[in-house]
Amino acid sequence: MTQAPAATIDVLVVDDNPIMRSALRGILAADDRIRVVGEAANGREALALAKRLRPAVTLLDHRMPIADGLSVVGELGQHSAVLALTSSDDPQTIGDMLQGGARGYLVHGEFEPGDLLRAVHEVVGGRGWLSPIAASVAVSMTRAQTPRRVNPAYNSLTERELQVVNLLCQGLSNAAIAQELWLTEKTVKNHLNHIFAKLGVRSRTEAVVRWTAEQP
Repeated sequence: MTQAPAATIDVLVVDDNPIMRSALRGILAADDRIRVVGEAANGREALALAKRLRPAVTLLDHRMPIADGLSVVGELGQHSAVLALTSSDDPQTIGDMLQGGARGYLVHGEFEPGDLLRAVHEVVGGRGWLSPIAASVAVSMTRAQTPRRVNPAYNSLTERELQVVNLLCQGLSNAAIAQELWLTEKTVKNHLNHIFAKLGVRSRTEAVVRWTAEQP
């Protein structure tokens, strides 16, 4: 029996820098399940295109002329899942974008091309994807808003898994965790898969937020 092909994910790229838009197109072209359906150079153009094209995901820059990302993220979120993609690592900006409705936040220089592709698939699936600095901000927001409770999975994690999850919460990448603990990246990935299963989460972002928010 022939398996039905996966649905195509339509993406709108919003950035005032044409070179950056071209680079993002090149990265997204590596995944045949992703299709760029439009480009915009500012928030006003983005809203007009999003209303007409209804993209599954919008890659949204923060600093743009006429209308910046923050001014349109809420309305854009009514037509598309928004993934903020910007050079700004300012905690206030990150917090405002996430509270405004962005499902993910990637900081230029803190992700690989494969991370962007995975982020697109995660946000279209209703999940989130954050660069390490953005994850730290999300954790702080959750701490301020959520009453503390002890995660019942705490005692089920091994000593090594506790080390891995705590380094993850500090914003370290798999490679950095591996270097810190003298492990291979494959071993770190295996530990993370076990941690995700025990915490009942599906992504690094969910793991960081849940683990940090629920510690005594």
